[in-house]
Amino acid sequence: MTARSSPQVSEAEKAPGVYDTEPDYRFTLANERTFLAWIRTALALLAAGVAADELIGGGAGNIDHSVLAVTCVVVATLLSLGAFHRWRRVQSAMRRSDPLPPASIVRVTVGGVCAIALVCVVVVIL
Repeated sequence: MTARSSPQVSEAEKAPGVYDTEPDYRFTLANERTFLAWIRTALALLAAGVAADELIGGGAGNIDHSVLAVTCVVVATLLSLGAFHRWRRVQSAMRRSDPLPPASIVRVTVGGVCAIALVCVVVVIL
């Protein structure tokens, strides 16, 4: 009786994408819904930035409202980019049956909303 040796895995088989499997469609759709929720939040912040500058700002001379508007737009941009990055990382992890990556986008959201809140306090006080 001869012992069978385990088959050697070539470097080509170890390359990313070789072990990818199609995840359950429900998980893929849930990942897409989560992505769209982040995008809706980013769109709301973008609209708030436009409103802060155009509707409340009252002209080019009001720097406080412009700072608020820019802060909202920057946070919205970071949030939308983070949402796309998160969606890709989660999709990749599901295809490879890896653990899901940490949700750093939550920190971006909390930090951004806190920054907007601080600017709002300054605008209200001044």
